[in-house]
Amino acid sequence: MPHDSSDLPPVLPEQGHPLSPVPARRTPAWSSDGQAQPAPRAAAVHDGPHRTLRLLRRAGRRQRRVAAFIAVAPFALFLVLTVEVPSLMTRPAPGGLPTGLLLALVQLPVTWLAVLLYEWTARRYVDPLARRARGYDRQDAQDTQAAGRPS
Repeated sequence: MPHDSSDLPPVLPEQGHPLSPVPARRTPAWSSDGQAQPAPRAAAVHDGPHRTLRLLRRAGRRQRRVAAFIAVAPFALFLVLTVEVPSLMTRPAPGGLPTGLLLALVQLPVTWLAVLLYEWTARRYVDPLARRARGYDRQDAQDTQAAGRPS
């Protein structure tokens, strides 16, 4: 008979641990010793330089994906239309140009739009995170220098 780990009870953190489903016990204010003890506060697990670097990587990945999609999607559409519907691509568009040539010319401004969007999102989302990460790096260097340790 194979061993199924789903039959085992879940391993939970101890009472009072920040991830524990059971809250920490506090001594009530009316207790016999008269001193109330505050419940331990959960430490900020996802804060600091590691969180900033994770957010920076995520923002960079998203930025690259969106810009690549904006740049590549019209070209892929142009190729599909050229192969699947050549009669549409040779039909004259308004202005006398063939539709295929007009779509090919539209790709240049769309590519520039992708570049501008990439720059704007970099300034808006990625650069502030990079500045924050750089600040953590400077602070860490100053702390190690103040402690007398070589950096």
